[in-house]
Amino acid sequence: MTQRALDSSGEQTPGPSRPAMIDAGAELDPVHPMEPPPPPHRPGGLTTAEVAERVARGEVNDVPVRSSRSLTEIVRANVLTRFNLIIGVLWVIMLFVAPIQDSLFGFVIVANTGIGIIQEWRAKKTLDSLAVIGEAKPTVRRDGVAAEISTHEIVLGDVIELGPGDKVVVDGVVAEADSLEVDESLLTGEADPVLKRPGDPVMSGSFVVAGGGAFTATKVGREAYAAQLAEEASRFTLVHSELRSGISTILKYVTWMMVPTAIGLIISQLVVKDNNFKDSVARTVGGIVPMIPEGLVLLTSVAFAIGVVRLGRKQCLVQELPAIEGLARVDVVCLDKTGTLTEGGMDVTEVRPLNGSDEAYVQEVLRTFGASDPRPNASLQAIIDAYPADGDGKAAWTVTDAMPFSSARKYSGAAFAEADGTASAWLLGAPDVLLPEGDATLTEIEQLNQQGLRVLLLARVRGDDLDAPGAAAGAAPTALVVLEQRLRPDAGDTLAYFADQNVATKVISGDNAVSVGAVAGKLGLAGAENTLDARRLPTDPDEMATAMEQNAVFGRVTPQQKRDMVAALQSRGHTVAMTGDGVNDVLALKDADIGVSMGSGSEATRAVAQIVLLNNSFATLPSVVAEGRRVIGNITRVATLFLTKTVYSVLLAILVVCTQVEYPFLPRHLTLLSTLTIGVPAFFLALAPNKERAQPQFVRRVMRYAIPSGVIAATATFTTYLVARHHYSGEGALAAETSAATLTLFLVSMWVLAIIARPYTWWRIGLVAAMGLGFLIVLVVPWLQDFFALKLVGGVMPWTAVAIAVAAAALLEFVWRWVGRRFGM
Repeated sequence: MTQRALDSSGEQTPGPSRPAMIDAGAELDPVHPMEPPPPPHRPGGLTTAEVAERVARGEVNDVPVRSSRSLTEIVRANVLTRFNLIIGVLWVIMLFVAPIQDSLFGFVIVANTGIGIIQEWRAKKTLDSLAVIGEAKPTVRRDGVAAEISTHEIVLGDVIELGPGDKVVVDGVVAEADSLEVDESLLTGEADPVLKRPGDPVMSGSFVVAGGGAFTATKVGREAYAAQLAEEASRFTLVHSELRSGISTILKYVTWMMVPTAIGLIISQLVVKDNNFKDSVARTVGGIVPMIPEGLVLLTSVAFAIGVVRLGRKQCLVQELPAIEGLARVDVVCLDKTGTLTEGGMDVTEVRPLNGSDEAYVQEVLRTFGASDPRPNASLQAIIDAYPADGDGKAAWTVTDAMPFSSARKYSGAAFAEADGTASAWLLGAPDVLLPEGDATLTEIEQLNQQGLRVLLLARVRGDDLDAPGAAAGAAPTALVVLEQRLRPDAGDTLAYFADQNVATKVISGDNAVSVGAVAGKLGLAGAENTLDARRLPTDPDEMATAMEQNAVFGRVTPQQKRDMVAALQSRGHTVAMTGDGVNDVLALKDADIGVSMGSGSEATRAVAQIVLLNNSFATLPSVVAEGRRVIGNITRVATLFLTKTVYSVLLAILVVCTQVEYPFLPRHLTLLSTLTIGVPAFFLALAPNKERAQPQFVRRVMRYAIPSGVIAATATFTTYLVARHHYSGEGALAAETSAATLTLFLVSMWVLAIIARPYTWWRIGLVAAMGLGFLIVLVVPWLQDFFALKLVGGVMPWTAVAIAVAAAALLEFVWRWVGRRFGM
């Protein structure tokens, strides 16, 4: 095969292979690196024996495509945490210096960590199975036969076919090209497609936007330049999210507070107070452990993992966990009409000859046009179904040239040698692109578009150079092909759901705006009459954002415009989700806050989307939104429980250090309180239904409630403790003081739980009541009294503790309502 190189004048001249013509000191392009001479093209591909030989040599595309973390990584991530380390050290200390009941907090951590591992392992298995379902299978020629195989079965030297939407899965050299255009934006960031000719390199991670062809694999497995992109596309990742980053921020602040407070508490209990050493250690540990909101991180991971499993059962592949959260925060959804609101198939309802054209002749043109493209799009497939070729699969005329459809051009083309030897050339595409503005035929087309019908114009052109820049100029209209799109039966209900949730819906399509508006109107989209032709869309980002907010339907949108429209909406502070299934949606899917692809969409769209609807049902989106809102809303609620405990623990420790008194609690007391007022109820509340719309500023919203709640709880508890120190005296006084303080802290914490559990349902009331009953059982059962060292002495002090708790609960209620009115819930 002849290679083309550049001579000194810059002209392309035949020459030797590329490496011989490149200066040894030249800087290599990472996307188009220096390649060895391309292998000779074998149209039939490798033989079975050659494939087996290459597999034996290890020349196979063996890059592991993991949809989740390995079991080792899951265990490591759940076990080896900063807080587990701190608690583990404290647990070991307590096992040596105190009874087993003061070490219960360690067993709770083991149980919680185990739950986290099990839940993520279940999520891993679900994702692994779904990733296999969603995996694209490239078409490879072997033994002269083209067949689909898994990407990991490709070997060095395989001939792989390409068509619109196909992703280049390994590096190679183009062997065949038919107007082949490849988008390398995933590698270079450049949006313009690159025209590829035989001998040109293609890189894994790029994808075909127009035309077709085949290439020979020259690098497979880990040697491919962008092999990691395929792995990253469906990896179970814990990437940035407001929820996770907010929790990390909270934990950072907690660490800063915890360290100096814990040091002061240790000095106070071990040095200043002349207590029993083991008892001092136990009370010191009892003050440090509750400062750590370790369960919050674990519970967040569990909630996300369970969300993934739930969505997986609905054939929704979540490729990045925070996508669940992101879609719940979305306030604008941009929909591509074809494949989202409508099904992939279309039907030809009518063909209207123009300018006296013969109907039988037009039908023959369309029949031959259908045979010109081996990979027809939905419109051309409808024509093929309406005007099939003869029984042998061949048209009566001969196709001499063909130009595949391009979303940038808005038309396709073909040249024929008719039965009598006459040569003719034709274009088929958007009438408003092929006809001059003001043409009388456009009025007729507009009436059809208003009925929600799609109209293509068949036009005859002079000459046979279909690729010429002015090929469409002077095209003679020959016929209108009227197509009816099949609406998705569930699309109307989904649009209604988004409207009910105050999520704006924008329909963005490459079709005629009026036609798209009519389809959207049939589905009940609010504002469907507000349509705009994207060719009249302002280029200024601010003006474009205004146009986007004022209109609901946009037609004749180019792929680059879709990307600009997403950016314009984002510039106004909107959180934007983009759905689509075609190659023309990829750029917008990449830039949107959340990209949603249909499972039947192109490999390129599935690779860049965070969520893939494997069942191709747009109706699955409300489930994703609902799951995200459940996770965010519930984690926000239970985070207040965890951080209230952290605040009152830190404040109690500070008060103890400042007043130089014994720390009132042993670890067993706070283990009991944490289990009944936080651990058990938080687990159930985190999995409860929650339809609240996700709100921004997670950290501020949580701390607005956690700080005053923690301050009130600590103040009430310490007040009870000080009153009890004056009330009790003699042997056993500290135990009685601790019991009274524990009662107050439990009652105040229960009121925080009761507030967070609102609005009440039967099971929420039952949950709160069960926690209260659990504490009551501990107080009345003798052996539990001894086990937890809790025994209320006399009648005055216990009722005093209750009275202080009631006052604190009233103050809590007032503060929560004030914060809600002042800042919003």
